[in-house]
Amino acid sequence: MTSFKTDLEIAQSTPLRHIKEIAAQVGIVEDQLEMYGKYKAKLPLSLIDEEKVNASKLILVTAMTPTPAGEGKTTTSIGLNEGLNRIGKQSVVVLREPSLGPVFGMKGGAAGGGYSQVIPMEDINLHFTGDFAAIEKANNLLSALIDNALQSKKRERLNIDPRTVVWKRVMDMNDRALRHIVTGLGGKSGGTIREAGFNITAASEIMAILCLSKDIDDLKAKMGNIYIGDTYTGEAVYAKDLNAQGAMAALLKDAIKPNLVQTLEGNTAVIHGGPFANIAQGTNSLIATKMGMSLADYVVTEAGFGADLGAEKFLNIKCAYAGLSPKAMIMVATVRALKYHGGAALKTLDRPDMEALEKGLANLEKHIENARQYGIPTVVSINIFTSDTQKEIALVKEKCITLGVKVALSEGWEHGGKGMEALAREVVTAIDSSRTRFTPTYDWNDSVKDKVCAVAKKIYGAEKVDFLPKALQDLKKIDRLGLQGLPVCIAKTQSSLSDNPKSLGRPKAFTLTVREIEIASGAGFLIPITGDMLRMPGLSSTPAAEAIDIDNDGKITGLS
Repeated sequence: MTSFKTDLEIAQSTPLRHIKEIAAQVGIVEDQLEMYGKYKAKLPLSLIDEEKVNASKLILVTAMTPTPAGEGKTTTSIGLNEGLNRIGKQSVVVLREPSLGPVFGMKGGAAGGGYSQVIPMEDINLHFTGDFAAIEKANNLLSALIDNALQSKKRERLNIDPRTVVWKRVMDMNDRALRHIVTGLGGKSGGTIREAGFNITAASEIMAILCLSKDIDDLKAKMGNIYIGDTYTGEAVYAKDLNAQGAMAALLKDAIKPNLVQTLEGNTAVIHGGPFANIAQGTNSLIATKMGMSLADYVVTEAGFGADLGAEKFLNIKCAYAGLSPKAMIMVATVRALKYHGGAALKTLDRPDMEALEKGLANLEKHIENARQYGIPTVVSINIFTSDTQKEIALVKEKCITLGVKVALSEGWEHGGKGMEALAREVVTAIDSSRTRFTPTYDWNDSVKDKVCAVAKKIYGAEKVDFLPKALQDLKKIDRLGLQGLPVCIAKTQSSLSDNPKSLGRPKAFTLTVREIEIASGAGFLIPITGDMLRMPGLSSTPAAEAIDIDNDGKITGLS
């Protein structure tokens, strides 16, 4: 039996190049870098060049509906970047930063895998350059200012009803005990007693705002527009009413700058921001994407979870705000996920099962249909696992050919860029055929109901949408506040095309139920909530943290 090195062993055995050498490859001089040691650096926003952005070719990596472990979008993105550089194209990969929650929870890190990784892997997964900490502090400063306003003389002026405050504190850790808390205990000096709670940092609206901001002024304006609650007379209260945006932006002065690192093969990688895709927009920052497009002819980026979440939000929210349009889309599929969506149990996915595989192809077919709705040339990338059989791979290829979509193997995990050259060539061919901008799923001027229904019916495949009483009340409030023109960022399970995580494959004739609609007026979107969506995950019974350690020489083990 072949023995493979762990991701961490591969990363630690790869010699790192000084970050100034990586920067020089894309025309950045040393004086323009803000170095965090030898192997990481911040990039100034002045490097963004809109003319170069318009000329660069943006590639979006997305996926079919994933298994709980994910299907390797990040590994594919990094590997594709290596492959493009190997065939003579100047390419940069732009990714999200990992959240510590998954790192110490179940899923593991987010620096790729095998021989398709970004490095230094340990630093990227653990604190990195402090962006998440800064976002956490900015978020919690607003929380402190809100509670101070409830306690101080500002109480009379602002007249905030503490029962209506929706803003929560955040922490970058899976800690279910903090989901619902009571603050203000300890007597009069402890503040106003009220129900509150914590979200994970990746779910903070500050994270969403940072990733959609153009510069510091835009960041301040967006944070000033954060809705925090109502007055006793029913008037909306925003962060700017507390004069919070200036101090919050000061905490984010470095966090707004993208981070420069390298791939295992010494190619350029930009990493910045990390909003979750099942509750936020699920993509790296607008600034980072434009930075990559200012530095290279080709830019590979990814969007979280399946294409029904990350890709939909990437296109209808991020690209709409930024004026961007991908030239090609990569649809990552795995034999494992296809068998899972065909009814195979998680513990049996390593075993051949042609019947389950064939049934599960319906899920991939729906995602391919959705890609065609956007009008973006699409290539299916089969991310290869060692347990895949040639017969299984052949069936997936045959289905793609039948559907009229290009397909290539993704073997970056085992072979790095060499295993991605075939996919890279298919992608270049697809880009050469791309002639128009993508077609949005809806018009922002549509009613909020119509926007939700458009995504639910066109992308998820729902038959109808049911808005519960609380959601109908929220719609009236949104109209009253004049926010009906914002795009919708639907919070939905990543485990299914529907809002039921147990409904695998390609659900049909289902009803999408919208429980409520949250206002993210700072980020610039509305959040219809479906199903049971948690913004503060919990740890599993055997969390990944139990396997992580460090020795006296500073060598870390157990990261994945």
